[in-house]
Amino acid sequence: MIRMETIKNYLDNMFANLPKTSQMLKLKNDILSNMEEKYNELKKNEKSENEAIGIVISEFGNIDELIDELGIKNEDEGTMLPTVTLEVAESFMAGKKESGLYIGIGVVLCIIGGAMLILLSTLADEGIIGRGLPEDFKDMLGLIALLTLVVPAVALFIYTGMKMEKYEYLSHPIDLNSSAKRIVEEKNNAFASTHMQSVIVGVCLCILSPIALFVGSAFDDIGSAIGLVVLLSIVAVAVFIFIYFGCIKESYSILLKIGDCTKEKTEDNKVIGAVAAIVWPLAVCIFLATGFIYGIWYINWIIFPITGVLFGMFSAVYNIIKGHSN
Repeated sequence: MIRMETIKNYLDNMFANLPKTSQMLKLKNDILSNMEEKYNELKKNEKSENEAIGIVISEFGNIDELIDELGIKNEDEGTMLPTVTLEVAESFMAGKKESGLYIGIGVVLCIIGGAMLILLSTLADEGIIGRGLPEDFKDMLGLIALLTLVVPAVALFIYTGMKMEKYEYLSHPIDLNSSAKRIVEEKNNAFASTHMQSVIVGVCLCILSPIALFVGSAFDDIGSAIGLVVLLSIVAVAVFIFIYFGCIKESYSILLKIGDCTKEKTEDNKVIGAVAAIVWPLAVCIFLATGFIYGIWYINWIIFPITGVLFGMFSAVYNIIKGHSN
């Protein structure tokens, strides 16, 4: 009908410069339905066709306030949201799962490397290994083991970072189409119990891990070193569980924009990540410097747990302050 074509054409012009997303299409259809309903009501009240069209357009013709409330800008401002299909979403989720595996393995290698440094240094000092070797070389056995494990770990970190770089845009606002969103939500809901169980197991392992150190301390220095190695190995398993299952959960959160993957949380995580990029390399430099200069490899490993505690305190305080300021 001509009257509805007039209204539809007017609505098309209003939405011409807005993003062509499923959200916009739904909003447009809802407004069109309301305009039709209002038009038919006016006609029943014996309004002329021109009067009815004029009233409908005057009541529904300005959607600026609604667009502002939804946080949507027009295409002229260059903010059209990228559409994410089911194929892209599944590829991203598979990539995050794989990256969780590789990053988890890399972190485990780093922790085990630290454990081997402590163990081999203790065994060398006790004369159990390295007999007949120069003293300087004996002191280097633990460091060689550490570096041997850290190198493949760093390679895994670099590989994972480069592979996931193409999905960086998903951390920003996106338009996840309806079919993809439904499947991701189903996966997220199904994984919730598994993620909860993984957190419980990881936390319990961390709580129980000091038992190995207490038992080892009841014996000699070698027993203490072995106890510390067992402690770090248990912690390594816990950290792997946190990282692997956390990455899977994060893939759903990024696509659905929930939890820590909202815009505000993303900005906060960037700040914390920037601090971590400074603090941890600095801790490694202090560790190596004190080891080489003062030869205190047997005790300077404590730099890392201290750094971890302080960094955790910083993250908690930062999030509390940001929470109060919002």
